[in-house]
Amino acid sequence: MTDLERAAPPAGTASLHAAYAAAYESLTFPLVTRARHELSITLAAQPVFDLATGVPMSRRIRRCVRHTGGEAALARGRGSLEPMDLKRIDLQTLKHGLDLLRLQPGDSGIVPAFWRTIASSGGRFAILCAELQHGAAPGALLIEVMGGLEQAPAEAIADAVSHFETAALGAVLHVAPDLGAVRRLAGVRARCLALDFAGVAHETARDWPDAAELIAEGRAVCDHLVLLNLRPERAKDARTAGATHAVFAGLDPIRV
Repeated sequence: MTDLERAAPPAGTASLHAAYAAAYESLTFPLVTRARHELSITLAAQPVFDLATGVPMSRRIRRCVRHTGGEAALARGRGSLEPMDLKRIDLQTLKHGLDLLRLQPGDSGIVPAFWRTIASSGGRFAILCAELQHGAAPGALLIEVMGGLEQAPAEAIADAVSHFETAALGAVLHVAPDLGAVRRLAGVRARCLALDFAGVAHETARDWPDAAELIAEGRAVCDHLVLLNLRPERAKDARTAGATHAVFAGLDPIRV
């Protein structure tokens, strides 16, 4: 990831909250599946903070697919969505996501893609990313691979993400916040590992040791570790445990 000075380092939790609580820039587009079901897909550009400085240094495209069962159901292949539907969602997400990010030289941005798209493309999706990026986005583009990594063989993951190992491209592995799921990625080269802390108890001192162990394991697997939905008051603790970046959750209670 490339550091960008977009704001002064916040002095504490209150100012940190002010720095990330501004409304995200977003857009919504429709998509009709092969089974003629209508989807509404919303992309929002979230700031990614460097935990060492408190400065937002990148942006991550968060994707919300409105469909019965939600995006988690799509990633698991449930319902009426076919592999081609997932690919079309990813292609449109890539195009619209690059429009949202508007990357400039020295910038970096993260765009999501389903594991099934990456695994079945044979490197073609990486080529498309590079082509679109070269034409409109000269910064570094990271693809956040999600949905199914926990079941995929580590060797298959390593082979698929190897196509993104270039100066201008990289892969972020979005894996379940589980020690076993994290450990099995040891040896898989990726630019970054992403763990969603929305479902991880980390608000109280009693909860934190288990969360810290998970962070330490993630950092042992990858040089860069971004925590999604991290409580902002835990930023310092997360950095001490080994996390390098975070997309912060709101200060309201997290319910799963």
